[in-house]
Amino acid sequence: MAWTLKVNDVLYDIAEDKRLIDYLREDLGLISVKDGCSEGACGTCSVIANGKLVKACVRRISQMDGQSITTVEGLSPREKDVYVHAFAEAGAVQCGYCTPGMVIAAKVLLDNNPDPTRDEIVRAIHGNLCRCTGYKSIVNAIELAARFFRENLEVPLQPDEAGIND
Repeated sequence: MAWTLKVNDVLYDIAEDKRLIDYLREDLGLISVKDGCSEGACGTCSVIANGKLVKACVRRISQMDGQSITTVEGLSPREKDVYVHAFAEAGAVQCGYCTPGMVIAAKVLLDNNPDPTRDEIVRAIHGNLCRCTGYKSIVNAIELAARFFRENLEVPLQPDEAGIND
């Protein structure tokens, strides 16, 4: 049996039914998707599937057949720039392990609600754990990103600033 997935706008035919996270990391080399718990509890494996937040460590390819998957690598250059700036400006990164999952959760929220309250942001990231930074700075970063998207603000990136996954 074969399954089909569209990952970051590229169509793939897949013959082996394995965990989605293993396919994304091992076969496609998408390293933003991390396996922090193998139970769907930490959120480091978060991806977007047909517009919804999904934990890739607890989904099999066969469960995702025909769906469109987006990882951090599939974000637009503008989205990447905004999230990098917002998370850096708000001090929302330390080790960075949780950051891609937080960004994916934020994207799902902001795609559906461009002006969320702090409580809505907290609910949107509730399935994502951060053991270093705490959540206040992450919520602040998502508020800042929302403002940049809503107001179409220019991102003041410096040439030496690192990006997500750099």
